[in-house]
Amino acid sequence: MSDTANTNAQESTAGLDFIRTRITEDKAAGKYDSRVHTRFPPEPNGYLHLGHAKSICLNFGVAQEFGGKCNLRFDDTNPLKEDIEYVDSIRADVRWLGGNWEGREFYSSDYFDTLYAYAEQLILAGKAYVDSASAEEIRERRGTLTKPGTESPYRNRSVEENLDLFRRMKAGEFPDGAHVLRAKIDMASPNMVMRDPTLYRIRHAEHHRTGNKWCIYPMYDYTHCISDSLEHITHSLCTLEFVNNRELYDWVLEALGIYRPQQIEFARLSVTHTILSKRKLIQLVQEGRVRGWDDPRMPTLCGLRRRGVPAQALREFCARIGLARADSTVEYSMLEFCMREYLNAHAPRVMAVLDPIKVVIENYPEGQMEEFVMPYDPEDSSRGSRTVPFSRELYIERDDFRLDPPKKFFRLAPGAEVRLRYAYFITCTKAITDEHGKVIELRCTYDPASRGGNSPDGRRVKGTLHWVAAAQAVPAEVRLYEHLFAMDNPNDVPEGQSFTDLINPDSLKVITAYLEPSLRHAPVGQTVQFERIGYFCRDADSTAEKPVYNRTVTLKDSWAKVEKKG
Repeated sequence: MSDTANTNAQESTAGLDFIRTRITEDKAAGKYDSRVHTRFPPEPNGYLHLGHAKSICLNFGVAQEFGGKCNLRFDDTNPLKEDIEYVDSIRADVRWLGGNWEGREFYSSDYFDTLYAYAEQLILAGKAYVDSASAEEIRERRGTLTKPGTESPYRNRSVEENLDLFRRMKAGEFPDGAHVLRAKIDMASPNMVMRDPTLYRIRHAEHHRTGNKWCIYPMYDYTHCISDSLEHITHSLCTLEFVNNRELYDWVLEALGIYRPQQIEFARLSVTHTILSKRKLIQLVQEGRVRGWDDPRMPTLCGLRRRGVPAQALREFCARIGLARADSTVEYSMLEFCMREYLNAHAPRVMAVLDPIKVVIENYPEGQMEEFVMPYDPEDSSRGSRTVPFSRELYIERDDFRLDPPKKFFRLAPGAEVRLRYAYFITCTKAITDEHGKVIELRCTYDPASRGGNSPDGRRVKGTLHWVAAAQAVPAEVRLYEHLFAMDNPNDVPEGQSFTDLINPDSLKVITAYLEPSLRHAPVGQTVQFERIGYFCRDADSTAEKPVYNRTVTLKDSWAKVEKKG
């Protein structure tokens, strides 16, 4: 390559991550005819989670950026764990996150006949054999990282015997576990993946697509590389756990003499306070420790969606964490930051009171009700407005009142004046308490000249409170979610405990809140900002009589800092 070409290549890759740099270089060199074709290959044995979001954004994102294609392929080689329920959920999650496979939906089971024919080809070439040892014997002979493995006594069967046994395996003559087909590579290889890996196993189970046609099923490492080859994938992007498998990926394709894509590994996504193990997530669901796969405390994509996390915020999160070659853990707070950033610009502002205390405005006419027009976004009138009723009796947040307020407490207290958002100035004249000293009602007066929340004489009022009119308020079930696991790394389980022992007992709190009437018929899935509280999403359990809202993410609470200092 000339100096000019080198300079151009360096300029074109400036600021790119290592995968995009590699793809840019491959295109410039004309590799794969300058095509870019990726794939997202989930196994349909569970619901997608945060870790998959990174792979979805990468594979579909790279294809879009480079004018290429991305396939959706289901790695359905294990009929015991797979289900059409998972297939449907994966499709929905990929679409939600913005993935568009343009009709290129494939299944590993599409290739079962071809995979079988290639297996026979390996046997005929002396590169695969049928092993009749038990699974335990195979493990024992595999060796360790410091000790080479030992060859199976069945390794040197003739081609004819191997072919006969393999065909009889396919015909269903043998029970599960009687034989496996193994690649014949090197039992002394320093890479343990290359120590005669299993290619096929017997499994008498009905497949969700092929029914009972097959009783032998190919292993992932054998299937994946051939599927990539058959689909003419250019760049097979996978997580670091497959870095040692790359040698086998290349070996299978070279042994068969077929088209070979390039496997490139990147660091998987780990997030604090979360568990991304499918096995453990399934356990949480099956044991009833969560309400289901879409429980908003789950790190599943359907759980995040039900919680009200915008797909755009999740894509931004994946973009910000970037790609690395070494595993690391990302703070969950970064995802929350991306949520807030997006929702701050897009979520309508409304009023709701989560922990109510009644306010009676004694000088406001009894039986009178007026309405105030309030914008959904005070900084952007184009986003519309709604009318909110106001009357003599209101609800405000209990935390917005103190009998004995700390220094710099600018909310309501005896003798203090505050602004009710978009309404009036009120002054507290009396606090009524129960027999335990708990404040149960506030008596106040209002300034009629301050309508709209404007100062009639230029006096300054520092505190502004949200409120709802008591008579017109809509009671709602509000689910306050916290981390399912309070500790940063729930994968680090203390000796003698299970990860389920680490579940946060305060991960869900259900309360009755009071909403402004405009929210009575809001659409399911809409996320709004409850002013001064946080972002909340209308749940599918909602009815017109009783809406249900899930807390998506809190607002940054500057008052908490003030009170700590006080």
